[in-house]
Amino acid sequence: MKFILISPKNRTAYNFRGDLIKKIISCGYEVIVTGPNRDNVEKIEELGAKFVEIPLEKNGVNPLSDLKYQKALYELFKKEKPDITLGYTSKPVIYGSIAAKKAGVPHIAAMVTGAGYAFASDTPKAKAIKAVMSVLYRKAFKCADVAIFQNADDKEEFVKEHLVKEEKCRIVNGSGVNMEKFAIAPYPERLTFFMLSRVVYAKGIREYLAACEKVKAQYPDVRCMLLGACENIPDALTQTELQPYIDKGIIDHFGETDNVAEYYKQCSVFVLPSYYREGTPRTALEAISMGRPVIVTDTIGCRETVIDGKTGFLVPIKNADAVAEKMTEFVKSPELVAEMGAAANEYCKERFDVNKVNKVMCEYLKIKE
Repeated sequence: MKFILISPKNRTAYNFRGDLIKKIISCGYEVIVTGPNRDNVEKIEELGAKFVEIPLEKNGVNPLSDLKYQKALYELFKKEKPDITLGYTSKPVIYGSIAAKKAGVPHIAAMVTGAGYAFASDTPKAKAIKAVMSVLYRKAFKCADVAIFQNADDKEEFVKEHLVKEEKCRIVNGSGVNMEKFAIAPYPERLTFFMLSRVVYAKGIREYLAACEKVKAQYPDVRCMLLGACENIPDALTQTELQPYIDKGIIDHFGETDNVAEYYKQCSVFVLPSYYREGTPRTALEAISMGRPVIVTDTIGCRETVIDGKTGFLVPIKNADAVAEKMTEFVKSPELVAEMGAAANEYCKERFDVNKVNKVMCEYLKIKE
């Protein structure tokens, strides 16, 4: 039996799907992972999977490039004859599902890990992209046998807009989190807030920076951390725009790393003011697994990660003052960190443990154990 995972980025394959890959291999399947380049291929191969490079312009809008990507996937499927394919994020879902259907793959799964920029933004460009993507999604989901969503809101919207039939839809609690890898750790002596994210507007970066500036002005001993690379893409904060916050000591900034657990250990509270249309943000799951309370936006995907007032706080989107207010609650009542952190870890055990999530995923994928 053979399984192919269609990935948009090598890092997400081993970071977010690594435990699923190992689970499927343990069931006796040969696993092949596709990725857009050769970055960190050894980390995918260390899982026991075979890697195949298939170039992809993840954020591009060139139809010829996308059709070339679809053709390459089709040729791979015809050659390898997989029993099951799974694509996640928009282009692997769209072009992977279409290619798999044409190649005669017996079971085709597509996973929406968040609707993303096109569905979150109301700019003319985003609306145009959404219109094109909607046409492509309809075609892709006709090809897929199962459509897996990470929250009920995305599923309902896709069904309502006639992108997919409800009977094909399934819901899973995010990507899950390895609670042994992200185990509870002691809190730092200094109260520390932490955001881990791509440095893009829709992730709430402006709101976080403004909130940190406001809190630090009143409570200068508080530490604020940010981990994430500045990318040269639309809707992104540039390094030049971020630098003043670093120079003024408002935030400590760190670039991309594969050892994020060490940064969660340095924080007391995790903050993600996103309005990106997340599936279920993995960073928030990692934080609650490690016993960190979270401050997240009361919006699609994010709200699933917190019980408001018990494991953290929900705040309105695009509201830096509300983020600062909840950060200040932890400053004034530091005992909330341990209280909410313990409750957050229990909530994670109940819903997001990767072993529970992957058991459900295997059912949806028709993986024979």
